[in-house]
Amino acid sequence: MNIDEVVVFAAAARAGSLSEAARRLGLTPMIATRRLASLERSLGVRLMHRTTRSMSLTPEGESFLPYAQALVETEQQALALLRGEDKGAAGLLRVSAPVAFSIKVIAPLVPPLLNTNPELRMSLDMTDSMPDLVSSGTDLAIRIARLKDSSLIAKKLADNPRSLVASPAYLEKHGRPRSAGELAHHDCLPLYGVTHWTFLRAGLEASLRLQSRFSSTSIEGCHAACLAGAGIALLSDWNVADDLACGRLARVALDDAEPETLAIWAVYPTSRLVPPKVRIFIDALVSALAAIKGSST
Repeated sequence: MNIDEVVVFAAAARAGSLSEAARRLGLTPMIATRRLASLERSLGVRLMHRTTRSMSLTPEGESFLPYAQALVETEQQALALLRGEDKGAAGLLRVSAPVAFSIKVIAPLVPPLLNTNPELRMSLDMTDSMPDLVSSGTDLAIRIARLKDSSLIAKKLADNPRSLVASPAYLEKHGRPRSAGELAHHDCLPLYGVTHWTFLRAGLEASLRLQSRFSSTSIEGCHAACLAGAGIALLSDWNVADDLACGRLARVALDDAEPETLAIWAVYPTSRLVPPKVRIFIDALVSALAAIKGSST
């Protein structure tokens, strides 16, 4: 039994499509089809029902899948262990991260990361929603939030302080709120579906109901509307550092409350051994976040 053939089968089962599995593995559909057919011949059973539009596992395929996944994981762990981090990262690294964080923090890391690791390839999924890491084949996701309990591994990379900000034009027209109570009477710019912002008041959490006429499914939409003078936004400090420095936005500090500080997390599927490509990316990201924090203090 050829491990390359098992990899194709496991990827196709995860992706729900042989063509999608081929794309993720960097193969042509013809090669993926041939490898799957060769695996079925060597096992003497049909593993998948395939048509031009759909694919499903046979009962034999369902039975074989856990063993195939274990074989693939064991091979990946062995290769990672033998390769060692001193030889750099290799293979395709799939990362999912929020849009704004991807643009401001991750994208600048790409050139030095790829230059230092010539065998590394990278795919960045910019989304503000959490993907299914296993079914999508994502190696890790970056999230800025309170994390729910799950079977995934989460590593805290850094604190994520946030600030209330508004454009000078908005503050000149509507005034600057000095307390949480005054903020409730201003136009706030939350994410879609968010009705409250959480603050710390005398060390205790307090939720403030928002007065909002605009919301966005992406924090980038809130940021853009804030720059245009639509209201007050609650944004990460790394996202607005340039705007504050050049005067496009001004920080709104309340006398009796401060925004809740979230954390930046690296989230990846449960695994006994994290591949070097993931560890090297996380190390680079931690260094970048430390540099951003240092420049803002």
